[in-house]
Amino acid sequence: MTDTTKASHRPLRSYVLRQGRISHAQQRAYETLRPIYSLPYQASVIDIDAVFGRAGPKILEIGFGMGESTAEIAAQHPNTDFIGVEVHTPGVGSLLKQIGERNLQNLRIVQHDAVEVLQHMIGENTLDGVHIFFPDPWPKTRHHKRRLIQAPFVRLIASRLKSGAYLHAATDWQAYAEHILETLKQEPLLQNTALEYAPRPAYRPLTKFEQRGLKLGHGVWDCVFRKR
Repeated sequence: MTDTTKASHRPLRSYVLRQGRISHAQQRAYETLRPIYSLPYQASVIDIDAVFGRAGPKILEIGFGMGESTAEIAAQHPNTDFIGVEVHTPGVGSLLKQIGERNLQNLRIVQHDAVEVLQHMIGENTLDGVHIFFPDPWPKTRHHKRRLIQAPFVRLIASRLKSGAYLHAATDWQAYAEHILETLKQEPLLQNTALEYAPRPAYRPLTKFEQRGLKLGHGVWDCVFRKR
């Protein structure tokens, strides 16, 4: 089988597995808090209001990393419910630790591939927003096919958004920002909220990494689109 044939049959994935170390504190949180604050993956649509025991805005974050921004946003918006999707155990352990320390009752975690979560667990016209902050830019040309934000994935996200709901992606790689902006523009269900890139919304906190980059003159680009 040729590489081209292999590529054509490669399933859409939202991640590439990497090895990562998990600290003792993260491991402890993973073991004790995961049964409380995680949602097991299932191949059927979940009732998100029932998960949180209330109606209200529901935001999905894809690839939350170590979860600092996720926890901060959830803490600042207690009347909004958040589901974070991440495959890497150290990040899941880190966010669980923060959930426990800050008693964040409006946050749940799914440790699974985001594509399958969106395909199977999230119903159409369900979400009020989707966050994708600083996804891996895969800067080498031969790796661009691994980038998370591609047309089929954007189409899937758009189908899960309510009318008027938003998709917010942010990156600190200009070439990836240009790709994201163009990809989102091509999705007919979405409309840009800005002429090109959007100002950073107040709800997205500056990470320490981002603050260091800005001091060094590095750019950050936010794309915020709404569903028509």
